[in-house]
Amino acid sequence: MKTLILSVSLGLVLGLDLGPAWGQPQRQDTVNAPGHDPSAKTPAVVRDVPVDDFDRGTPRRAVAGFLKAAHADDYRRAAEYLDLGGLPVDVAKSLGAQLARHLKIVLDQKLPINIDTLSDSPAGHLQDGLPPDMEEVGAIETPGGAVHIRLQRVPREDGVEIWKISAASLAAIPDLYKRYGYGLLGELLPRVFVETEFLDTQLRQWLALLILISLGYGLGVLFTTLALRLLWRRHRELVSVLNRLVVQPVRLLILVLFLSIGRRPLQLSLTVDRILTALEEILLIFAITWVILRALESFEAIVRSHALRRNKAILLPLLPVVRKSAKILIAALAGVAVLHSFGVNVITVLAGLGIGGIAVALAMQKTLGDFIGGITLYADQPVLVGEFCRFGGTVGTVEEVGLRSTRVRTLDRTVITIPNSEFSNLQIESFTRRDRIWYHPTIRLCCETTPDQIRYILVEVHRMLYAHPKVDSASARIRFAGFGSAWLDLEIFSYVTVTDYGEYLEIAEDLNLRIMDIVAAAGSSLALPSQMTYLEKRRSVDFDRARAAEAQVKEWRERHELWLPRFPREKIIEIDNTLDYPANGPNTGAGQR
Repeated sequence: MKTLILSVSLGLVLGLDLGPAWGQPQRQDTVNAPGHDPSAKTPAVVRDVPVDDFDRGTPRRAVAGFLKAAHADDYRRAAEYLDLGGLPVDVAKSLGAQLARHLKIVLDQKLPINIDTLSDSPAGHLQDGLPPDMEEVGAIETPGGAVHIRLQRVPREDGVEIWKISAASLAAIPDLYKRYGYGLLGELLPRVFVETEFLDTQLRQWLALLILISLGYGLGVLFTTLALRLLWRRHRELVSVLNRLVVQPVRLLILVLFLSIGRRPLQLSLTVDRILTALEEILLIFAITWVILRALESFEAIVRSHALRRNKAILLPLLPVVRKSAKILIAALAGVAVLHSFGVNVITVLAGLGIGGIAVALAMQKTLGDFIGGITLYADQPVLVGEFCRFGGTVGTVEEVGLRSTRVRTLDRTVITIPNSEFSNLQIESFTRRDRIWYHPTIRLCCETTPDQIRYILVEVHRMLYAHPKVDSASARIRFAGFGSAWLDLEIFSYVTVTDYGEYLEIAEDLNLRIMDIVAAAGSSLALPSQMTYLEKRRSVDFDRARAAEAQVKEWRERHELWLPRFPREKIIEIDNTLDYPANGPNTGAGQR
């Protein structure tokens, strides 16, 4: 039983045209049927439609009567609309119904007839370039050329002229049926498969179409499964992405392509063929669009994964914008393709959209400027979400970079929204991207400080900066920069090797306290930024410590260890990173008394 069902199914798909070898329809010229005289003059206009039991008085009524009888499976009545006058009566009776049936099948397959285009006058169309007693119904295109189906006005038994399908057209029906008919299998199948029709398409053809759809889907599943297995060994991450995003649209694409090619031997009716053609075009556009959109999502997922794995997150904010923009463009192109498949003049639509786009662009200049500014921010990346920055006169943390505006939370915890067109043109300073922080205080000593005290302070501060583990020794220096109105300036230049500003403040505090200890140990003091009137002698210098500092400088000078203006490289290496930080216990220096 299973073998029989399988054989019938395969036969429905593959054997619809297993009839005789495809014949070449005969080329056809006008045939002089009885009563037809090509040399006759155009008759006068017939005033009244002849009375006829089969209503064959005009071309339109004759064709309508034939189609009505044929669709009702009344082929004996349909034969009355065929010009069988050249055949013997007994032959005409035996072949008439068969010819009518074959003609109806051929017309269903290849020539839809709009009877409204036919003349409803007994004289027919007199300006169609045909003889007065001939009327064109339509032409069927074959590899050998067009075969014309025509009506001819012939006399009835009582001499009244009526319209019938011409004998020349009937002569081409056998060859046309061989090419476009049911085939051998169609003739052998039970009549229910052949005579049951919907939209002029037989039940057997609908069943074969369903089988084709099943085979197409199975082929898509087989192809995608094999492809994923081949890629699994070397590209497992890619396979997981493709399996999640691309497999289903690829299967739909394979199904549409398979159905488009495989249904051609089915010889479906023109109505169904046109419906399927339009449906296939739409599904093909949908499938290709689906594949591209899913491939775009897969590409975004792969790029995001690679960027995170390689710590290159700078492009991550731009990926959603690119994906959304590409989706809008692809959807617009798909919509244009669908309109084109429905016969809409796409060029006119695009021209209208172009003019409308110019008007919209003029009305949305600022919005488009903000959008372009957003793209610039994503592409150039002057600042990222979460970074602390300064722009204009404002300092804050970037919370969001959108397509139209950027939001920044200030130190007052308020949120500022800036249009991207303005934000992208500002000078933006990102504090988060610092690899280190600049430490550059100026020490102002009192004017009573002696040169040897300054030398002592310079050496000890150098030593402290080189030895501190959080200070970049390669950049550290201190210089006696000059004289102020009431003080002596010592300038420090160094980088603290941290990026967090809170941690930097802790280190700067430690450095400041150590510098105060060194100044106090030298017997000097910091100058006050003010003008004072001395009413009594002020003790701004500790003379005991000053003498000790001067003695230390004298000793360094005698041992040739007064390393000014710079320390030797080997000494810097020796003392580098030798201080304890953070200091153990309270930071008590020489300056505490």
